[in-house]
Amino acid sequence: MGINTKEFIKSIDGEVLTDTQNLENVIIEGGYVSDLLSDVMGNARENQVWITIMKHLNVIAVAALANMNCVCFANNVTPDQTVIDKAIEENVCLIKSGLSTFEIAGRLYQLMHQ
Repeated sequence: MGINTKEFIKSIDGEVLTDTQNLENVIIEGGYVSDLLSDVMGNARENQVWITIMKHLNVIAVAALANMNCVCFANNVTPDQTVIDKAIEENVCLIKSGLSTFEIAGRLYQLMHQ
């Protein structure tokens, strides 16, 4: 069981950067926190939200490869428009939040275990 992305965004005071998806239909079934691409490729699972501070184009490639439909940037990290455009093309929802990775992960955990 998971939560819809809209609930997650509200809980972290997030801002959607890719405004092309119906967020109620994007289901988050867990989370993964890492800033190492090879770690995410080897360990992240489908339908998890990836919480990171990396903002380069390879983030979208790895998210798509791992079937992660959502990436959340902590600490108000904002990727370039090229990254946002690629995320739209790959159907990956991008969110940013002013919270730390620790706090975002904690709020996600609380939502998932209510």
